[in-house]
Amino acid sequence: MESSMSENQNRNVATVRAGASKRASDIRLLVLDLDGTIVDQSNCIRDSVAQAAALVQSRGVAVAIATGRRYQSSLPAYDFIGSTQPLICFEGGLIRDRNTGITHRHWPLEPQVIAQILDQTERLSLTGRLSVHFYIEDDLYVSNLNDASRIFFEGSTVVPIVMSDLRPLLDRAPTKVMILSDEVEIINYFSSYLENSTSRTRIREYKSITLLEAFHPTANKRVAVKCVAEEIMALRPENVMAIGDDLSDIEMLEYAGIGVAMGNAPAVVKARADWVTSTIEEDGVARAIERWLL
Repeated sequence: MESSMSENQNRNVATVRAGASKRASDIRLLVLDLDGTIVDQSNCIRDSVAQAAALVQSRGVAVAIATGRRYQSSLPAYDFIGSTQPLICFEGGLIRDRNTGITHRHWPLEPQVIAQILDQTERLSLTGRLSVHFYIEDDLYVSNLNDASRIFFEGSTVVPIVMSDLRPLLDRAPTKVMILSDEVEIINYFSSYLENSTSRTRIREYKSITLLEAFHPTANKRVAVKCVAEEIMALRPENVMAIGDDLSDIEMLEYAGIGVAMGNAPAVVKARADWVTSTIEEDGVARAIERWLL
């Protein structure tokens, strides 16, 4: 239990542990987030996580990944922990089988939403003040490489495809669109502009950059985990345990029979979880697996 937890939090978690311990034997699927959960800031996974994942799999519990990353950039972590389940990426926007290449589900953005973004960019003469990124399959197309996007790609092996006009790509069903700018007011403007559109958006910070991400409105980790668990594996929510650290993990944690928040997660994520483990630096995932599944 984290020493930083309040007395009330300790009591709440103790209550959940007492009740949930009866459900642990029902778990047949363990779903893990990547960044901040099993992948640290240096892009490494601790051996303890791989060992714990291998042990639960040997005992009949399947292990799956649900991440905001692209498909290809998720594969090294997926292979490292030995998962054989369909891979959930783009925060639930894509579910693809690693071994067969079959796409089980794909929730792309609607073309009119993307067109609205491009229309506003041109109408307000913002082309040079922001960069629009299209994520299509495993290709990344960018409208231009401004200062914000250059910082975004620093240290990355991703090679963006620069296209000054992204409109010809509308019919190729981007899974995610991202807007980057050095000017926060531009990001806030597009967030408000898209508020009533058929998209789900969020603003986040990355490498000191403020950026806006847009997804299909029904694409999230809860829907994707539900698809894998119930439609592909014929399981129920009580057969699922999920571990995550970010706001995008909340729906997944609430869906699962046992939802575990990392010790490094924001308070709002911890409050919506059944149990809180230690931080990623303190082997939080391995500890949670040991507590509930071993």
